[in-house]
Amino acid sequence: MGHLAVVSNQNRYRVLAVDSTSMTTQLLVDALGRDAQFEMIESPSNASAILALVSVEKPQIAVISALLEKSKGFDLIREIRVQSPATRVVVLLDASERSVVIDAFRAGALGVFCRTEPFRLLAKCIQCVADGQIWANSNELRFVLEALAQPAHPNGLNLSDGLLSARETDVVRCVAEGLTNREIAQRLKLTEHTVKNYLFRIFDKLGVSSRVEVVLYAFRNGSAAPLSPAPSSSRQNSRSVSSLPRVVGKIPVAIRKTAN
Repeated sequence: MGHLAVVSNQNRYRVLAVDSTSMTTQLLVDALGRDAQFEMIESPSNASAILALVSVEKPQIAVISALLEKSKGFDLIREIRVQSPATRVVVLLDASERSVVIDAFRAGALGVFCRTEPFRLLAKCIQCVADGQIWANSNELRFVLEALAQPAHPNGLNLSDGLLSARETDVVRCVAEGLTNREIAQRLKLTEHTVKNYLFRIFDKLGVSSRVEVVLYAFRNGSAAPLSPAPSSSRQNSRSVSSLPRVVGKIPVAIRKTAN
């Protein structure tokens, strides 16, 4: 006779789930609730009710349908980040469309999951995002990297939260351009050791652990305008993509703390 695994409350993930309708939300909550590692929170499909529930319950993960957000420009996800910074968002997609994937990460999501994928992978996605990783398949991550490699908007990187100093913001811009530590040091007239120290301080201030997360942070908070005229577009695009981790298949981006 089989035995059900017992998961202590301390080891369970608190997950708020909301789909585009009440019926599909209930189905999603019931399906995920069969996994003993999840403590599910069902939410109405209404932005104000969702925010109120997040504020009270402080879930570790919020799984939110992109259909719920399309008409609001992902403002709800941004509000969740403000009201409950510890809550990490996974956006549930009907299809992996380039614009929706990019908008999801720009709004602050740390994972996107398409309904065309096997349902068992959604549990893995939630677990990985809760543990601080970024979840996207190779095509979805390519959309983001290609968007990052496009010419920057003239208004530059807008980090209005004041977390970073002016010099740290300069380093973030360089990282978003795909520059190596040596190239950053040459551009900013610093030593490579100083650049590494800046990167570790940036990691700590932003609560991230890798260069790719710094790039996603810059992408979500504004365009990463270069500090000086950039190289030709073909060289720049190639360097921006090749300097970031490669994802093969449906696996999370592996996060390893390094300033190199």
